[in-house]
Amino acid sequence: MRGRAGVGFILLVLSMLPRAAAQDWDWGARLAEGLRNRTDGAWSIEFEQRERYENRTGNGFGKDPDLFTGLARTRIGVTWRARRWIKISGMMQDARAPWYGPNAPNTVRDPFGLHEAYIEVRPDEKTGFGLSAGRRMLNYGEGRLIGTPDWSNLSRTYDHGRAWFATRRARLEALVVSPVKIRIGDFSRPVPGDRVWGMYNSFADLFRHSLAEVYLLRHDQNRPGGFTGGSAANGTDRLGVNTLGFRLAGPAAWGTTYSVEGAAQNGMVGPAHHRAEAWFSALRRQWTAGGRELHASLEYKFASGARNPQDASLSRTFDQLYAANHDKFGHEDLLGWRNLHNLRSLESYNVTRSFAVNFMYDQFWLASARDGLYNSSGKIIAQSVNGTAGRHVGQEADVFATWKHGHFTFGAGYGNFAPGRFVRMTTPGVGPTYVYVFHTYAL
Repeated sequence: MRGRAGVGFILLVLSMLPRAAAQDWDWGARLAEGLRNRTDGAWSIEFEQRERYENRTGNGFGKDPDLFTGLARTRIGVTWRARRWIKISGMMQDARAPWYGPNAPNTVRDPFGLHEAYIEVRPDEKTGFGLSAGRRMLNYGEGRLIGTPDWSNLSRTYDHGRAWFATRRARLEALVVSPVKIRIGDFSRPVPGDRVWGMYNSFADLFRHSLAEVYLLRHDQNRPGGFTGGSAANGTDRLGVNTLGFRLAGPAAWGTTYSVEGAAQNGMVGPAHHRAEAWFSALRRQWTAGGRELHASLEYKFASGARNPQDASLSRTFDQLYAANHDKFGHEDLLGWRNLHNLRSLESYNVTRSFAVNFMYDQFWLASARDGLYNSSGKIIAQSVNGTAGRHVGQEADVFATWKHGHFTFGAGYGNFAPGRFVRMTTPGVGPTYVYVFHTYAL
């Protein structure tokens, strides 16, 4: 009954949204524009207010209770260009989940938190040296290894430092980033010993107007209960993984565009030697149907898993670093880029200039039947150590729509996961569903 009540409430709220958006006034936009004009662009403000109501059933494939909740997020940011070449920016974020009650976890709430506070020095906008330091939302490439998952109520930020040298066709960058851990009632900060550092270089128009990116990243973790959940006494809490990878994106034949990314890893996970790899590839194309744009894409993703999880001397499960996994493995955000094969299609149709409908379909298999199934955060959901549960995880179908009106965005969606043999044999086998409605006002 609770799930039906949740769906009914969401439909009621959805029916009221067009009337709420019909207001002609937009004081926020006028305020932001006035500030920029009066200060000749030296000062600017950002504002976002987002509310989402969602109903999730079959959580943990039936291991966890159903959840019907509301999520509210407000952001206020200010940027000051002290000079043409220096920018100082800060943002406060208030994220709440009042329907959870007093024990809402720090994955959904952080009242009045410091979300961003950084300085950026860039003598020239396009070329030359530059640097950035402080707390900031970051995305590299398509966010598959380092990114900010904005769909979450909090959105990950990083305490970081980076420096680069850019020409018109290349950017060479050195970086160190550490994800901020939310501490409710205290100042949020990173955990010492949990960081990624290295080089991330990009080359524009390398061939046929394609973008090429090459990176070498080191993921260090040295803290109790870390990557392996081990202990400091025997050194099994330590991780040192090197990731060498590349990404290519650009136009292909017959009006299509492509994107590919590959990564190979070595190093140590606790006492085990680490050897792993991952691959992503996609083709996208745009058509015209009924006088409107139709976008379609087809993707394949792979990440290695352990062939023998009981072998303590070798780790083969891909380390996804600080991935922003929303929508990359289905709209329900159930799975992550570890021990997985994923085939995905996405079609988006612009019914009008402001109204779009999307359909997404995913199929999932384990890369290794003896390794586990991992969630979007990289934690294990279920495992069949002897491999008798097979490799087919299941399939997910999602439909969602968005409507934009000025600075407002309204949306709603539905997702359903049909469990495969592995899920049915290693969990209660319940197929998760996801229903949501949201609205956002953003400057």
